[in-house]
Amino acid sequence: MSISDLDEQTQDTRAQPVMRLRDGQLQQAQDQIAQEVAVAFVFNGIAFAVMMASPSDLQDFAYGFAYSEGIIEHAAQIYDCEVKQEAQGYTLDITIASACFARLKDKKRQLAGRTGCGLCGVESLEQAIRQPAAIQSEMRFSAPAISAACTAMRAQQNLLDATGSSHAAAWCHADGTIAVIREDIGRHNALDKVIGACLRQSLNMPQGFVCVTSRASYEMVQKTANAGIPLLAAISGVTSLAIDIAQQATLCLLGFTRGQDFSVYCHPQRLHFTTP
Repeated sequence: MSISDLDEQTQDTRAQPVMRLRDGQLQQAQDQIAQEVAVAFVFNGIAFAVMMASPSDLQDFAYGFAYSEGIIEHAAQIYDCEVKQEAQGYTLDITIASACFARLKDKKRQLAGRTGCGLCGVESLEQAIRQPAAIQSEMRFSAPAISAACTAMRAQQNLLDATGSSHAAAWCHADGTIAVIREDIGRHNALDKVIGACLRQSLNMPQGFVCVTSRASYEMVQKTANAGIPLLAAISGVTSLAIDIAQQATLCLLGFTRGQDFSVYCHPQRLHFTTP
């Protein structure tokens, strides 16, 4: 079964009976619950990682994860991608180019459940804190475009509306138009899915920017910078290591992007402002 076929059959929510306390009275009701499933990544027959994720957009997830982890450099290096649905979750069987497979074996990493810290299974500090190359894009973005994109993103978070249990990430054109948005129970997964979708659609990622509904952790900065995207706008706050990595990667990092306001933590030269 191909991933594209499977995506049409999967749902990110399930109905769940629940008892609600309202005005001191228990009431029977039904909630929509976000699905959380195990997704195993297998490259050329070698198990590499197991992630807890939402089950939709798995093809985007496969491409984005492989790219973010440095396993592939472009989409054409994935030759095939198959899904096996099992009792415990899903296995993504991904066939990659031989040169990519050699890099994968050199990593000697087994990751597990990285929806939280992102460090499980890492064997050294050098593996944990990878410094991306400096971003080459010379794009500059306006404050209104960034604010408009973050506002528009909220209106497209269907999974959050249904469950209250998901994050979202979006890749946006320079004018603030959202081109790709993905939701997931994990903030890292949502960003990987966006990057994967951009790869599959041959979008020019360095010509746009990314918005995320979560905090901007070091790994969110790594993934954005590795894709050559010059600006990351987080609706929540940022971490110190995220700032340090963004500074070295020449990535403009924004936090608390809400309404017309945001905080600029580094590389404000990637912004342009019109004066009245």
